[in-house]
Amino acid sequence: MSYYETMFDQLDVTAAQLLVNDSSFRDKEFRKQLNETVKSMLDLRVIPIFNENDAISTRRAPYQDSSGIFWDNDSLAALLALELKADLLILLSDVEGLYTGPPSDPNSKLIHTFVKEKHQDEITFGDKSRLGRGGMTAKVKAAVNAAYAGIPVIITSGYSAENIDKVLRGLRVGTLFHQDARLWAPITDSSARDMAVAARESSRKLQALSSEDRKKILLDIADALEANETTIKAENELDVAAAQEAGLEESLVARLVMTPGKISSLAVSVRKLAEMEDPIGRVLKKTEVADGLVLEKTSSPLGVLLIVFESRPDALVQIASLAIRSGNGLLLKGGKEARRSNAILHKVITDAIPKTVGGKLIGLVTSREEIPDLLKLDDVIDLVIPRGSNNLVTQIKNTTKIPVLGHADGICHVYVDKSCDTDMAKRIVSDAKLDYPAACNAMETLLVHKDLEQNAVLNELIFALQSNGVTLYGGPKASAILNIPEARTFNHEYCSKACTVEVVEDVYAAIDHIHRHGSAHTDCIVTEDPEVAELFLRQVDSAAVFHNASTRFSDGFRFGLGAEVGVSTGRIHARGPVGVEGLLTTRWIMRGKGQVVDGDNGIVYTHQDIPIQA
Repeated sequence: MSYYETMFDQLDVTAAQLLVNDSSFRDKEFRKQLNETVKSMLDLRVIPIFNENDAISTRRAPYQDSSGIFWDNDSLAALLALELKADLLILLSDVEGLYTGPPSDPNSKLIHTFVKEKHQDEITFGDKSRLGRGGMTAKVKAAVNAAYAGIPVIITSGYSAENIDKVLRGLRVGTLFHQDARLWAPITDSSARDMAVAARESSRKLQALSSEDRKKILLDIADALEANETTIKAENELDVAAAQEAGLEESLVARLVMTPGKISSLAVSVRKLAEMEDPIGRVLKKTEVADGLVLEKTSSPLGVLLIVFESRPDALVQIASLAIRSGNGLLLKGGKEARRSNAILHKVITDAIPKTVGGKLIGLVTSREEIPDLLKLDDVIDLVIPRGSNNLVTQIKNTTKIPVLGHADGICHVYVDKSCDTDMAKRIVSDAKLDYPAACNAMETLLVHKDLEQNAVLNELIFALQSNGVTLYGGPKASAILNIPEARTFNHEYCSKACTVEVVEDVYAAIDHIHRHGSAHTDCIVTEDPEVAELFLRQVDSAAVFHNASTRFSDGFRFGLGAEVGVSTGRIHARGPVGVEGLLTTRWIMRGKGQVVDGDNGIVYTHQDIPIQA
């Protein structure tokens, strides 16, 4: 008690000890008075410290005998939490929480959410520590009793000075016990292969639905997003708070935030996708091979997609809706910084999928350790799309046989030609950098024709950026002209309110610079000279090339694709913003009347194109 009194005294709070024993809780009048006493004490800023009154205990051996209503501090805490109808019970331990085995065993893993049906027979307890009476066994028993009676419980380490504060702020600390835990965590572990196979089986059920039924799923998802907006925003705010506390870069935090109106915007994009022409089974080409023998080339889903993405939780909604529209199964692995946001969005979306298809159509991978196993499944996963840093994309490309679609960097350029409209150039340059600095289609390098230094247009462009808080770095020429720090490299994606500026001789020098230092994502020219514009559009070898338009237009939704699963800078299969079309392949359907090859005897090949009916 002296420890408690010393600690709480620093906060100008008084601590008082209340002694109880088994017989106390058998007395209804005592239990009634208990609630009133605790309420009064808290109103007076007095913290009640409960202890068993060992002096009058009827227990034969107080530290071994587990008979009675309670038998140690943990069971007493659980009993008090129930009697006082507590919002939360925190049990402090000398380890981080409940592990699958002894915490000293390197193979033991921390259990973040205890699922009784899954864990009660799987856990191996080690020797009791020297602290406390009952050890982790007693804590788990007390936690289960309280949780399944309606009191959420957290077991976490008492050695960390901030753990209680973190628990109260909703951060992922220790082990959670909750009566609804079985609804949040799978009761049985699914292997990577099981998840992929389940997604493929569900995708075939999805493809078997009518076009209207698939459309309805998307409309239901849009409605569900709006109906759960408050919950989604609350979970996202917890992710953002945790990211800021962890000291993540400002650009990463910016990508993580679901800004006001984001849910509504996502719902609109999902509905737009639902209203688009059904992409599955479209006849792309029809040929009469021979008399009475007709061949059709049709659109078909790829199969199972694995998408690994960082930070942006809104990407989960876009990707999931595109997968459903294109009839594909989907496995998602988001960044740990968006864990809560991804979990609630996944739940909202899969809850809206009818049972005839099944929620396993979209699997959420929660552990980084599962990714290497998934990348080996080239027989059940058909395409990997990494959305994230250069390191992420490169690592995935180097560790899988599965085709990879995506881009490593978004080093986008805006070249302002000598014949530009100055006001237009300022608008486009400002928008390309400032509309969303963390986006992969934001301008990272501004190239300016040398003549614009003489007529002050260069200075106007620089002022437009600097007055809006953009930090500028120059190439060798620009840094000398503008007296700004020289960029360490042109091959850099800032993802923030910063960019590189360089002065070039002409459009040819601009094109050469883009080819040497760009990432083949999106590049733009601002000019009133149509010949120069056409030269730039023809010769810049990027996935998207614009004339007099911000690079920020390089987006699946703005292209009218409904949404995008990512941006591809490769040259095979799909390029640029990838919407539904990029998630499809083709297959051949032949209809005959008993024809056989028989060495090509007796058959006359006509190979005539047949008009496709609208």
